[in-house]
Amino acid sequence: MTRGQGPTVRRRRLASELRRLRESSDLTIDEVAEKLECSASKISRIETGNVGVTPRDARDLLELYGVRGDEQEALVQLAREARRRGWWHAYNEVFTGTFVGLEADASSLRAYQALLVPGLLQTRRYAHAVIRAMRPDATESEIERRVAARMERQALLRDPHPPEYWAVVDEAVLHRAVGGPEVMAEQLWRLLEVAELPHATIQVVPFSGGAHPGMEGPFLILGFPEQADQDVVYVDSTNGGLYLEDDADVRRYALMFDHLRAAAAKPDDSLTMIEAAARRFEKHEN
Repeated sequence: MTRGQGPTVRRRRLASELRRLRESSDLTIDEVAEKLECSASKISRIETGNVGVTPRDARDLLELYGVRGDEQEALVQLAREARRRGWWHAYNEVFTGTFVGLEADASSLRAYQALLVPGLLQTRRYAHAVIRAMRPDATESEIERRVAARMERQALLRDPHPPEYWAVVDEAVLHRAVGGPEVMAEQLWRLLEVAELPHATIQVVPFSGGAHPGMEGPFLILGFPEQADQDVVYVDSTNGGLYLEDDADVRRYALMFDHLRAAAAKPDDSLTMIEAAARRFEKHEN
């Protein structure tokens, strides 16, 4: 599938177009809801992309906005395509489709992590240790399900048309013994393996760099190939992620990431740091 052509991005694109058409028709959400005899919250959720829109609902909205003919048919078809199920629906108890769907459609991913290896780069054993620590009340089967979902996500980096992936991590990630020395050594060698991919770059912000913009917390910037699809910033938290789409927010995080790349060791030097850490953990295995 071409980047930016998946169901999640199509739903987001349709939501944006429906919102634009409503505003150009000088109608409020309440007025639209009244005319279509539905709740205002339904129209609001459609326009924010939080819920899908059926082809019938799309046609009713477009008729109300005076959109007919080929333009209407193109947007109704977009509604049909946006309702396709992605692979992640098999793991709907693990994560919502929004994040993974956007990630799957992105043409570029810029990630920063201060404490952990980014999810797309984690080994199975490292991921298991992380999820076990963060969800102490979870059963072993629940943990295994989450690990399996995370491993499934990682196919993205091996896709025939992968996104450009750039990860910046704090040096603390190289020292925190998640899962013990053996797990850490395996994990750090995995980072070096991924860094060899032509579309992947990994940098480390050294302790000697002092304070830096990433101290606010981890985040991910998702970029899309179509101009109509605005970049999204995903700010992770234990209570669920926050999506930022306003131009000002996206620019702020893009600037933060640029500063982080500048504060980090150069890619080759970063790999040297990662290899040294891997060898230290290997010594501790014995």
